[in-house]
Amino acid sequence: MSAIIIRKAIKEDCPRMLKLVRELAVYERAPNEVTVSLEHFIESGFGPNPVWWAFVAETDGVIVGFALYYIRYSTWKGQRMYLEDILVTETWRGKGIGGLLMDALIADAKEKDFCGITWQVLNWNEPAIRFYERYKVRFDHEWVNAILEMKEG
Repeated sequence: MSAIIIRKAIKEDCPRMLKLVRELAVYERAPNEVTVSLEHFIESGFGPNPVWWAFVAETDGVIVGFALYYIRYSTWKGQRMYLEDILVTETWRGKGIGGLLMDALIADAKEKDFCGITWQVLNWNEPAIRFYERYKVRFDHEWVNAILEMKEG
């Protein structure tokens, strides 16, 4: 296996990252839900006021996974990392890349003195749930998602 490099995402990574987002949407049974444009994706991560940051997993010059997060604020606890997506392309799963990305996230959250990391996982996604259980996470079954759409699609 070629060496895996974990590094911070750069603007030039966005087309490949968005391709992986679409792959994730297919896996999560929602292929038509990805409506963000590449331009908006780039602007949101690398424009004058970025709202997301990411780590990529790269091998032989190809991005095979990434973890994208933003900062969430809790009035009770303070700043917390919100992990929007962590994914590894299907052919590279099971090789420890997800763990390398998760370790990079944890190190970054500690360095930035965040109070923790929060994310969601689909209740049917058993492989992801088993992966997260290795980190001794607490699954919260008390809160219900609420979504107010501002745009069609």
